[in-house]
Amino acid sequence: MTDEPNHRVHYREPRQARSAETLARVLRAAEELVSETGLEEMTITGVAARAGVSVGSIYRRFEGKEQLVAALTERMLERREQYVAERLREAEPSLSGVMDAYALALLQSFADSSSLFPELLRARGTAGALERGARTITEIQRYLIEAAIPYAGEIRRSDPQVALDTVARAVLGACFHTSVHPDRPAGEAALRRYADELGDMAIAYLRTPDRRPAARS
Repeated sequence: MTDEPNHRVHYREPRQARSAETLARVLRAAEELVSETGLEEMTITGVAARAGVSVGSIYRRFEGKEQLVAALTERMLERREQYVAERLREAEPSLSGVMDAYALALLQSFADSSSLFPELLRARGTAGALERGARTITEIQRYLIEAAIPYAGEIRRSDPQVALDTVARAVLGACFHTSVHPDRPAGEAALRRYADELGDMAIAYLRTPDRRPAARS
């Protein structure tokens, strides 16, 4: 891995449809291998064999494994941003509908690659990788706030936007913790039940007025 924590790893972007399809196949193969065997065991040779391309074609795109992992991390984070945004756009038009959609989208997103997500972020634990992960968290929080603001009248906290930001962080943290927990919910029904519980928790907080400070004598 690079010794320059603020250096963003670049690779050649595809300019033709066929090249883009090959890149997608390579990244999909890399993701499958990381999920199956772990990041340390993943090799360029193995990715090439899984993707059905030559080793040389991968090295024409990436300088080495580090750039491939960087591209895979970027792909993973972008997919999660897009998925959460789509689910929020389709949410039932109510505060509870938005909260339920947010929680379920995060749970489903993490469940798709429960071992891949934390391993990639740990492996790329440089400042640059952490900054990219932080940008995704910021985007996801922004999506929730934008989706919920139309129902701000239902929120009884003194500052609805701050309250929504608190909820966004709390639910995201719960979903991430659940994704790496050995007893995480298995199956769509279990995910939906847990999403409902997280949504109920968020709604209860948002509809509870701020605690008043104790009166001084």
